[in-house]
Amino acid sequence: MTENPDLSGRVALVTGASRGIGYHLAKQLAAAGAHVIAVARTVGGLEELDDEIKAGGGSATLVPLDLTDMAGIDRLGGSIHERWGKLDILVANAGVLGVIAPIGHVEAKVFDKVMAVNVTGTWRLIRSVDPLLRLSDAGRAIVMSSGAAHSARAFWAPYAASKAAVEALARSWADETKNMALRVNIVDPGATRTAMRAQAMPGENPDTLPLPADVAASMLRLASPSLTYTGRIWNVRKGSWTDYRLPE
Repeated sequence: MTENPDLSGRVALVTGASRGIGYHLAKQLAAAGAHVIAVARTVGGLEELDDEIKAGGGSATLVPLDLTDMAGIDRLGGSIHERWGKLDILVANAGVLGVIAPIGHVEAKVFDKVMAVNVTGTWRLIRSVDPLLRLSDAGRAIVMSSGAAHSARAFWAPYAASKAAVEALARSWADETKNMALRVNIVDPGATRTAMRAQAMPGENPDTLPLPADVAASMLRLASPSLTYTGRIWNVRKGSWTDYRLPE
């Protein structure tokens, strides 16, 4: 698999692009030649990203959008089709943590928001861009998960449940499209020096964690047109794949 893929002429959509892993992966996709459609709620972060991409000789389209705006997600798919006629790369990265608390203490509005952003928003995004990815000669979908989906640690129930659901969505989608040019894979980034990690682990020394730019660099290969795997989980910390596909 190509370590540093040539993405010249390809169109990539990245959600959660205003900070953290999404921000750095958007920059690296642009540096590899892709035109990046950068989606996030924070306009300032998107503008900073745009400046960085342009400084590196790349190009981007900024889309301020909250992933709880389901009609907005639908309009985004329509706009991409109208302007480019296809989508080559999807990075479904946006997500929220909610709270770290006993499951019985989680407020309904917090639980509902975690599910709305992490699960329903991701499903709605897939629904919107699936036809566009199928129009690409080598559509690539990268869906962000977490080790929490498998560890199911105490006090992490809403986030863990949401990421387990996202993995199930992505794996089913991969199985539906396994005989097509579209490749759908999942990423477990591991502990990373991000604002979300600081929220979850306030006493942790961030200097002990990998930088988002390094994690993004490990993920870039999943956008390569030469990638053959689908329905797998790329574990960034281990640098290896996990294959949960059922036997034929």
